[in-house]
Amino acid sequence: MIFLPLSIMERLTEKEIDTLLQNLEGWTYLEGSITKLFTFKDFKEAFATMTRIAFECEAQNHHPEWENIYSSLTIKLNTHDVGGVTKKDFQLARSIENIVNAN
Repeated sequence: MIFLPLSIMERLTEKEIDTLLQNLEGWTYLEGSITKLFTFKDFKEAFATMTRIAFECEAQNHHPEWENIYSSLTIKLNTHDVGGVTKKDFQLARSIENIVNAN
């Protein structure tokens, strides 16, 4: 079992979320999650990226809600245990950005 510092698991206020979103291009706060739509060249590239993201999600023990339609991938992040967005979601979002930008 992985134990994280309490501060990373504390539910953030909308003001805190808005401040942190300034450092994540294209991510927005919507319906209790931070979310972003990614568009890839084709389905194969989208799915390959999802696979790389899945390994990172397992490493962080934090999993997105996501939807893949052909070359698009929508990712929504929130922390179900606290019923909102935490720094853990932003940590995963930054990791996702690194994976997508590595292509």
